[in-house]
Amino acid sequence: MAAIIERVRDQQPDDELVLRAQAKHPDAIRTIIRRYNQRLYRLARAIVRNDEVAEEVLQEAYLKAFAALDCFRGDASLATWLSRITINEALGRLRRQRRFMKLHAELAGTHQAAIIPFPGALSTDDPERTMAQRQLLQLVERACDDLPEVYRLVFVARVIEGLSVAETAAALNLQAGTVKTRLHRARTLLRRGLEAQIGPLLLDAFPFAGKRCERLTAIVMKKIASRGP
Repeated sequence: MAAIIERVRDQQPDDELVLRAQAKHPDAIRTIIRRYNQRLYRLARAIVRNDEVAEEVLQEAYLKAFAALDCFRGDASLATWLSRITINEALGRLRRQRRFMKLHAELAGTHQAAIIPFPGALSTDDPERTMAQRQLLQLVERACDDLPEVYRLVFVARVIEGLSVAETAAALNLQAGTVKTRLHRARTLLRRGLEAQIGPLLLDAFPFAGKRCERLTAIVMKKIASRGP
């Protein structure tokens, strides 16, 4: 019964959820969060380029959104409204971080700063394949992180999150034509970055070593022995 109730809540239209969330119903607030967690996290992550910071941004964005939910009038979709709040929060966090890093660099006498890479998280019983997949995933993530911010945001929204041109334009406050232009440029830059690095990585593609190699060797040796001289 609880599972059925949960599915019904998940299928509620946004406008109904907003009304119930405005009335402080916890289940409506929880459903909104679950519904938009992935999209908003990816948008935040595209700006701050750090997993933990993106999660902090998302938490703050939700707090601000639900505190101001009574002001939501439906002029834009709930997804667009939440996206704008998240983007503004992420940009604000990035500006504060940059000011802090600049101050720290000036105090330390250096302008060098490190960027924490986006880690891959894959799980499989094949260690060699896991390593190859993780390397490829990290390569793509780094290439995406290296895109200029104006292109990275559009790429994440359109390609990774799958928003339409209209939804992306509304969320980022851009013209539809600008979204298309920036997406084309983002793809071009991303392709160039990947092509420059993918060759060496492909040398380790389709791995057949470690346990897989040992297992096959053992099977063949066993079959050979069973046939006798």
